[in-house]
Amino acid sequence: MSIESSNPILNIGELAKPATVLIEKVSDAVGCLYEPTKIKRLASAESEAARIISESRIQITDLERRAAQRWLEEEAIHQRNMEGITAMSIPLLKADADPDTMENDWIANFFAKSRVVSDKDMQHLWARILAGEANVPGTFSRRTVNVLSDLDKGVAEKFSRLCGFGWTVAQHFEPLHFQLNGEIYIRHGIDFNALSNLEAIGLVQLQSIGLQMKVNSPSCIADYFGRPLVLELPKEGENSFDIGHTSFTSSGKELSRICGRRPVDGFYEYVKEQWKQYLPEVNKS
Repeated sequence: MSIESSNPILNIGELAKPATVLIEKVSDAVGCLYEPTKIKRLASAESEAARIISESRIQITDLERRAAQRWLEEEAIHQRNMEGITAMSIPLLKADADPDTMENDWIANFFAKSRVVSDKDMQHLWARILAGEANVPGTFSRRTVNVLSDLDKGVAEKFSRLCGFGWTVAQHFEPLHFQLNGEIYIRHGIDFNALSNLEAIGLVQLQSIGLQMKVNSPSCIADYFGRPLVLELPKEGENSFDIGHTSFTSSGKELSRICGRRPVDGFYEYVKEQWKQYLPEVNKS
């Protein structure tokens, strides 16, 4: 199989303009992904190394030869990973995506972190970040990219499960974690150790005394995966109510949008019980 035909970007059909612009933008920032009129950087590196050795008659040791071979093999893996992530991102691009305004420094940092990722599930996560940034440049910060680079597959799965406990309240998405050792959380792998790991990475913050959501209204709507819940609050002005012990950091909020979160069976009813004092009489049963 030729070098170019093994490129996954060539197997996704005719590219729309946003996809073409993204590939060109990535190539400008990190080196060639696919350009039919050019030799890919890996093949070019091999050719250049052979030329230098031939023309200069450089005598290299076995150790140097093994080092050069290792470097070429690593570059091949990195190239394959970058191409795979880019190919996965293309179907996620919107028709009005504007990848041309993406910052080159952001792209370079993104691929410096993601090129070592070979796991397909994790590559899909990275692809959603790339597509999200291409769709709306500025959506994901460099800090979030750097945080993602510290996530292994197991921790990423824990974060996705935590997001399954997330509600949108007063336009803020937060995990409602009322009991640090609550059975419904433990059953889904969200125990204190899992939360501590997510906090150490920089995705959540834990508060032992509990967190309060503030709203300037006598009522508000909380939403759980499209299931709304109306809360009636006691005062006309500012009100506050308990939302548990865990909140997302800014990076956690950004990653929560693309983590593949799913609702937890029974959690809507569990939250209704926690907020029972704020529910209209008709919704308390």
